[in-house]
Amino acid sequence: MATIHVDVVSAEESIFAGEAKFVTLPGETGELGILPGHTPLISRIRPGTVTITRADNKETVTIFVAGGLLEVQPGVVTVLADTAIRGKDLDEAKAEAARKAAEQALAEAKDKAEIAVVEAELAMLAAQLAAIRKLRGRH
Repeated sequence: MATIHVDVVSAEESIFAGEAKFVTLPGETGELGILPGHTPLISRIRPGTVTITRADNKETVTIFVAGGLLEVQPGVVTVLADTAIRGKDLDEAKAEAARKAAEQALAEAKDKAEIAVVEAELAMLAAQLAAIRKLRGRH
């Protein structure tokens, strides 16, 4: 069976490195599915979930990314994430508290630049909460 090597890294650490049969992730223009032998590609990544179907079929790895870049080369997929959190490490209460704080900051924002920064943070937190709820089986 053909496999593809997958590396998911953030500024802080390497989150995943291993062989996979299939990878899905939120590309800039929509959901991307990558199989071994995929055409070379570079794309921005939107906040959302990277799902890696491991080659050994023992587990599916889920990682939340807050954005970043994707590079697909023959035999290798590299995800360079702004922020990446393993699915098992996602904390719904913490994400919900951060969302509420961002909403308060948006209500108090004074200029367009500040509003844009807070709106981007809110979009990332909404994607993180959606990923948590999906992972926990609550839609």
